[in-house]
Amino acid sequence: MKKLSVIFGVSAVLLSDIMCAVVTYNYCNLLWGGRYAGYGAPAGTAFLYAVPYVIGIIVCVVLALVFRKKAIK
Repeated sequence: MKKLSVIFGVSAVLLSDIMCAVVTYNYCNLLWGGRYAGYGAPAGTAFLYAVPYVIGIIVCVVLALVFRKKAIK
């Protein structure tokens, strides 16, 4: 159970790093590319890409805590 706790903890950290990269890329693309290409969405909509990642991070953290609690018992 301790290995599963560590795996889900590391997964949460990796997901947060990937989330930052994806949101940053899309924000810059909408901000700078949108001006010249004529996109209709504001740059702030790039933060909607963070929603699935946040849900995944929360699930990973909860599972890591559950497995850590079971490993202690």
